[in-house]
Amino acid sequence: MIELHGYGPLLVDGAWLTLRVAFASLALGLVFGIIGATAKLSNSVILRGAATGYTAIVRGLPELVLLLIIFYGGTQLVQDIWRGLGNESHVDIKPFIAGTFTLAFVFGAYATEVFRGAILAVPKGQVEAAYAVGMGRLQMFHRVMLPQVWRFALPGLGNLWLVLLKDTSLISVINLNELMYASRAAAGKTHEPFKFYLAAAIIYLAFTIVSMIVLQYSERRSQRGVRMG
Repeated sequence: MIELHGYGPLLVDGAWLTLRVAFASLALGLVFGIIGATAKLSNSVILRGAATGYTAIVRGLPELVLLLIIFYGGTQLVQDIWRGLGNESHVDIKPFIAGTFTLAFVFGAYATEVFRGAILAVPKGQVEAAYAVGMGRLQMFHRVMLPQVWRFALPGLGNLWLVLLKDTSLISVINLNELMYASRAAAGKTHEPFKFYLAAAIIYLAFTIVSMIVLQYSERRSQRGVRMG
């Protein structure tokens, strides 16, 4: 058992905040991904170009650089707009908001390609058959597209989730008191960095193992009734 010198609750609070950031980023990132995939598959040249630019730029930048740009640059932009409206008070972007938005923005860029591939994997004949029997667009999407898109996209989204979960550690650089920040603070106070970073590693590993179990169960469940081979 690792002796944490009373800093256990600090790590627990940091771990809880890490999960909150991860799940909030996942939810928002899925929205970005769906919008991006829809834009890439649209008939509009403008939408396709915007979605292509989004995925190319975001996937070409390190997450840390993007985080710092959004946190510091976004704060300056909001402050300039706020003062332009005649207000002199100081406005900040909260680290939680900046971190969540950044991770979601990056997740969405990769999820765009996952969703696009999943949508294209659905046989067109099934969509045409749904329309032929009188289904409306929403009914077709709910009964034909959505179950299959989810099944095709789940493995890719699962991998992205595991990456997202570990990337939450980057937010420590903007002073959000998540797991990595809490570990660093405890290590600095006790001068035992190996012990506290090891504790953080164990917690991240536990999150990953639980996530993998849930993802494997979800993938098996999504394959029910599907004829393999």
